[in-house]
Amino acid sequence: MHGWKAPRDALRNWSTSYSPVAKVTFVKLGLNLGYWGMGNDQDNLALAREADQLGYDCAWAAEAYGSDTATVLAWVGAQTERIGLGSAIMQIPARSPAMAAMTAATLDSLSGGRFRLGLGVSGPQVSEGWHGVRFDKPLARTREYVDIINLALARKRVRYAGEHYQLPLPDGPGKALQLTVHPVRDHIPIYLASVGPKNLELTGEIADGWLAIFYSTEFAAEQLALIEAGRKKVGKTMAGFDIAATMPLVVGDDVQLAADPVRAYASLYVGGMGSRDVNFYNQLAGRMGYPDAAAEIQSKYMSREYEAAAAAVPFEFIDSTALIGPRARIAERLAAFAESGVTSLNLMPLAPTLEERLTGLRTAVQALQDSGFAE
Repeated sequence: MHGWKAPRDALRNWSTSYSPVAKVTFVKLGLNLGYWGMGNDQDNLALAREADQLGYDCAWAAEAYGSDTATVLAWVGAQTERIGLGSAIMQIPARSPAMAAMTAATLDSLSGGRFRLGLGVSGPQVSEGWHGVRFDKPLARTREYVDIINLALARKRVRYAGEHYQLPLPDGPGKALQLTVHPVRDHIPIYLASVGPKNLELTGEIADGWLAIFYSTEFAAEQLALIEAGRKKVGKTMAGFDIAATMPLVVGDDVQLAADPVRAYASLYVGGMGSRDVNFYNQLAGRMGYPDAAAEIQSKYMSREYEAAAAAVPFEFIDSTALIGPRARIAERLAAFAESGVTSLNLMPLAPTLEERLTGLRTAVQALQDSGFAE
């Protein structure tokens, strides 16, 4: 078995011992569109438009080694009116920090100030295999990357002497330049997609928000304490910091059946995102109390037994990291996430048909109102 009972008791104790510095009074709903170009383009656009009309806070788009997030967000932004546009994530090894700043400023300008810059280091396989960038010292690289982006977006002349980035290059013809595009806002919010403990602390220190995956109320205390420690390092509290959790959503009366569409998603990350030696999501599942299940999922996924890998995902893992079931149950879970410190829930509706996914978005709005945490 996955060895859940004892760790769950311990994690519950962490959860009750931690309370957010800034008490959450309301939660914003977002939409996670995932990866583009997989036969779901028009469906995703319909979801974004519906979320825009329903008052969702932000639509987030992902990238791996297929569609890029900036192009997708420009397309979505041109066909929506109010909803925010977030990169979840823009890969650090894919662009120079100056290019990331240019893209952020352009998207913010074109959208009338709706852009949010979500960043992440990706993993060794994509970084080195696809982008040709060594996956070394990811924390130090992230810190320098964000430093340079902030300099550029503040429209200062960019001069930087770091371990990984030097601008301008020494002893060459380059000169310090200033961004020519004026972002709509003085500060574009920066989010980091962090999994490991050290990266969580760094996120609290240098970012405006955390893009969380497999967020569980029973494991949140440890993670949020690390973020808070990073905030304290720079004299900040959790007030105004956005805890933005990506959350699969399946509406249905049968909770066990509602969990099934989440299995493929969970097994992809826990079993297939990385190698046997380096998979941050697999390690996270282990820390959450599922080391045996995580190992089994990875073994089956690596053997291309995808259905067996999905079946090996424990129901308890899915139930603690997703919104599944009827409206009343989802409302209860929304309240629990808010009480644990979540400020934004970026929903990923999973269902066979577009109409079911649209219904899921509408039900989530109703459930949030029922929970008492609607703005």
